Amino acid sequence: MNPLKKLAGQTAIYGLPTIVGRLLNYLLVPLYTRAFIPAEYGVVTEMYAYVAFLFVILTYGMETAFFRFASRQEGSSPVFGTAMVSLLTTSAVFALAGMYFSGGIASRMGYPGNPEYIRWFVLILAADAVSSIPYANLRLQSRPLRFAFIKIANIATNIGFNLFFIVLCPYLLSKYGNTPAGTLISGIYNPETGVGYIFISNLIASLVTLALLLPDILKGEYRINLKELRSMLIYAWPLLIFGLAGIVNETFDRIVLKHLLPPGADSMAQLGIYGACYKISILMTLFIQTYRYAAEPFFFDQSKEKNAKETYARMMHFFILVCLFIFLGIMLFLDVVMLFVGPEYRSGAPVVPVLLLANLFLGIFYNLSVWFKLTDKTAHGAAISLTGAAITLILNFILIPVMGYMGAAWATFACYAAMMILSYFMGQKYYPVNYNLKGALAYAALAGLLLLAALLISPASPWVRYSLNLMLLLVFPLVAWFWEKRRPADT
Repeated sequence: MNPLKKLAGQTAIYGLPTIVGRLLNYLLVPLYTRAFIPAEYGVVTEMYAYVAFLFVILTYGMETAFFRFASRQEGSSPVFGTAMVSLLTTSAVFALAGMYFSGGIASRMGYPGNPEYIRWFVLILAADAVSSIPYANLRLQSRPLRFAFIKIANIATNIGFNLFFIVLCPYLLSKYGNTPAGTLISGIYNPETGVGYIFISNLIASLVTLALLLPDILKGEYRINLKELRSMLIYAWPLLIFGLAGIVNETFDRIVLKHLLPPGADSMAQLGIYGACYKISILMTLFIQTYRYAAEPFFFDQSKEKNAKETYARMMHFFILVCLFIFLGIMLFLDVVMLFVGPEYRSGAPVVPVLLLANLFLGIFYNLSVWFKLTDKTAHGAAISLTGAAITLILNFILIPVMGYMGAAWATFACYAAMMILSYFMGQKYYPVNYNLKGALAYAALAGLLLLAALLISPASPWVRYSLNLMLLLVFPLVAWFWEKRRPADT
């Protein structure tokens, strides 16, 4: 079977629940940005930024190490058991410590009256960390239907409880407040909890996921091999550094934004606006995340083939093509896409193109990362990510006080661009792949010209403008089809 068709099939299989699920989860953002003011949504943005950082620490590269070591064996059970015991131990220690120190942590973060936020997220993180290896094992064993079922169950649970707490309970309380039904609702719903119900819904969904994965967890062979664990940790520790640096690049701006804004700025409101508009890059992010689900095990599997490098080059080529099409589509209909968030949040629209391009660079970097994962030079990948983290830190401290959240967006752009460039040149030294740079630049130029044409023409009538923009958007795949047909099959 053509390896690219295999990758496309796996991306579709694993990606469908991810795309649909994350799309539905992202569709909660219009609810949040209408139910809560920007300052309240700023709390959500900040808390999830910390969660992303802590999740990398709690999984410490073990998922990728599991793929690497399990793919070398006929059966993955011994590796599975070793990885699971390691994660179960560290997650339990983290959960106990987090619950014990929740009050002090909440006070340091500026939420002294809400230590329950910390307790909820400690449990969410522990459950998600333990679930990561069973999820990875389902991918390794090519069990997409079970993978998809559990993913969809997680998302449905999260969305269902969000709608229950944020929409249904307030409605029932206002309509039947003085009746027995209203008394029942008052027993399970407290309006003062506010954005806390977003976190509670997440916790319930994480626990449901862990329960559904329990049969897979219990089937594992728990004969921990200390020698193998040591080898896995040696392989994984640079990936932990790599992941931490990556999370700094991805979330540090939302952690420090409220601290770096100039005096007098409504920092939590600005954080809420930036966090909501960050979500506008949904389609680009969804595609990249979905692609990564299929691509990581595919990288290792394909490495055994003699034409692996040619396959990686073709993967990169079509990845860039799809991402540019997504970028063009969002930009041509940005005013429509901005309806995704509430009116109070739409002033953040200028960050969208910057963040879309930053995500494109990050996606290219993920493709390029094949060289240090296959050559076991994960320390080099960590060094690249640390360089990106340094750029993020420096530029955030320089730009945010001057430009506000727009400075945070440009810092993200610069970080991912630098990581992409560094990884390309280092990869060509250690694991040279003949990527189609001319093709990538040609498609980028085509997307830029089509966007420029839309900006220059821009009819006053919205319907005429949308029709024109749709025609310009369709030009991109038509030209791509023509170019690809003329391009030799081996390039």
